[in-house]
Amino acid sequence: DSLLHEILLHEIIALFNSFHDFLAFIGTCHSWRTAVSTFPSVHTFSFPPLHFKPDGSYVHPHDGDIKPILLSNCKWQLSDPTKKNLSLACSVPENSPNTMHYLGCSYGYLIFSYKEHCLLVDVYTGTKVNPPKLPPSNQLGYFCGIGILTAPLISPNSRVLLFSRASMFEWQVGTNSWSEHPLDIGRERVYQIVSFKDDIFVIDAFLRLHTIHLSPQFSMREVAIQWEFLPINSWLVVCGDMLLMVVQSLSSGESDVLFNSTFKVYRLNFSIEPAKWVKLEKLENHALFVSLDRRNPTFCCMSPERWGGKSNCIYFARLSDDPDETWTAVELGQPVQKRTVHPMFYGRAAPPDCGLLSNLWVFPSLIYGSGK
Repeated sequence: DSLLHEILLHEIIALFNSFHDFLAFIGTCHSWRTAVSTFPSVHTFSFPPLHFKPDGSYVHPHDGDIKPILLSNCKWQLSDPTKKNLSLACSVPENSPNTMHYLGCSYGYLIFSYKEHCLLVDVYTGTKVNPPKLPPSNQLGYFCGIGILTAPLISPNSRVLLFSRASMFEWQVGTNSWSEHPLDIGRERVYQIVSFKDDIFVIDAFLRLHTIHLSPQFSMREVAIQWEFLPINSWLVVCGDMLLMVVQSLSSGESDVLFNSTFKVYRLNFSIEPAKWVKLEKLENHALFVSLDRRNPTFCCMSPERWGGKSNCIYFARLSDDPDETWTAVELGQPVQKRTVHPMFYGRAAPPDCGLLSNLWVFPSLIYGSGK
């Protein structure tokens, strides 16, 4: 029975402990690879995302002139937290535009734009996708835009969404043009974007949370929230059926730039109006994966002990100025025993360093199958 066969394969997939297990599975035969494309959600995998580290010496982020990235120098290493001695060297393919602004990473693709040009680069294979030209006055690079995919690129209804301070630009993959939708957020910068329960949530520089719907037509609605704390430095993370916020508390360190940190996690309770952030004392058997740059994706992983990780921890792709640091595991509520980069360099008050491609976590696009 084909359905029973698929169910059994899904049970095997749920037991993967590493990305290498996944690669071995899909390389076995066509029917096994097909089973991955029908797996319910990448969020139910129990293995961690890959760690993305740009090549070259570490450059401290700064708040200054927003400069584009030279893609000819854009190379990186992908490593698996479960197999620390193995890594894969990748780069932007040749014949790509050389000057681009980084807008984010989504479903395994780096998203760039420069003036009228947009470019998607697969972090694992290095292949590129060239969407049609953007409207010439998009101001994405100048105002430090942010971008996401709404679904895996091979999904039939996948869209690329790019946000400036004034507009959202929408490209349905496979079509020949972009749609522009004005944003009613007072020209404030969109700070982070996540997909949660078939909705797109964006948070702006004033910490206003909005939902966006694309069909039957574009609409944007603010979510009423009761705030009992001020999350100066925060990250949204989707964890199963919960929308979480990781909040950083700072205390002065020995330097004007480096600070000591403690992290707390809150869950947004939608069952009451206005919605309310409720503090979680523990993450139970979950671990969260976060990078300081909020244009990068965040992830939640169940039962991290299975691959050698720790529950109740937040894994930061980079947290300090230590040039030898790969990633840092921070236990929820415990002080970080190292001086951390102040997140103002990726924050709301000043433009973040848009010329910097920083350490991040990523699941390669092939993991997402067809997005069914």
